[in-house]
Amino acid sequence: MKRVSVILLLLASVVGGPLHAGDSADAVIRAAIEKMSGGKVRPDSIRPAPIDGWYEVVLGTDVVYVSGDGRYLLNGDLIEVEKRRNLTDGRRTALYKEILDQVDEASMIVYAPKQVKHTVTIFTDIDCPYCRKLHKEMQSYLDAGIEVRYLAFPRAGAGSESYKKAVSVWCAKNREEAMTRAKRGETVKSESCKHPVDRHLALVQRLGVNATPTIFLENGRRIPGYVPAQRLLQILEQEK
Repeated sequence: MKRVSVILLLLASVVGGPLHAGDSADAVIRAAIEKMSGGKVRPDSIRPAPIDGWYEVVLGTDVVYVSGDGRYLLNGDLIEVEKRRNLTDGRRTALYKEILDQVDEASMIVYAPKQVKHTVTIFTDIDCPYCRKLHKEMQSYLDAGIEVRYLAFPRAGAGSESYKKAVSVWCAKNREEAMTRAKRGETVKSESCKHPVDRHLALVQRLGVNATPTIFLENGRRIPGYVPAQRLLQILEQEK
């Protein structure tokens, strides 16, 4: 995200300052980040990285690594070669899950099969062609036992036509039916009520979502783009 990119750029120029006797690495790193942001940004967590002398720093859903002496910063994925495992991606996935687990399902539009085998959370835009393609095949996902939970991401932003459609769908008496009609390109009666669309857009920023549809699996793994039902089921089964 743009905000984090600025943080990393500034942090790279700040963390090289001299250490004071008795300063801990945690204190040095935290002070550097707060200094460069004028106190507006604070690390969500700082903990030892798998590499001796280095620390993992979490900024929102971004993960960077800073040396214990405060001189160096690494912005990239940390790979455990022997196990061929992306440690940074695993950490990000856990952060995504932690955030999404806090979202009340009552603020989502949910399509549930008779027997739920898996659940996915999807950021969707009513006017996005591949979102419409996915929704057109909703029965295939339900037949595969996949519950689909929609969060609104009108990519044109607040106040746009897509945004107004998302609000009208939420405010309809039958949200699931209204969503299906809107995805078919039909006109949905303009409605206004208390709605979660703005909160969903805030989640988009927090999670760094930049495309629709974006699918999050039960474990927090993020998959951008449309995935057919049977392929998605295979992925979900492999993630068990």
